[in-house]
Amino acid sequence: MKVYIELYASLMALLPPGTQRFRREIIIDEGSSVQQLIDRFSISAELAHIVLLNGHFVCGDARKQQKLAEEDSVAIWPPVAGG
Repeated sequence: MKVYIELYASLMALLPPGTQRFRREIIIDEGSSVQQLIDRFSISAELAHIVLLNGHFVCGDARKQQKLAEEDSVAIWPPVAGG
């Protein structure tokens, strides 16, 4: 099944070569959860600070239950600081 992952800030380094900007199309198994996608990229819970599924926030506990569907888009941001 085809989904999209978007990694921002320091997480962009985890994207495979050939990625256009911050977004990558990937193939996953049917029934995969948001957390399984996060795990596939070896992103720790601390680094997956903000996770959006099709533009909607998915909190930590819900990531294990939320199943992905064809063409879904998952965006992940690490904690950020600035000033």
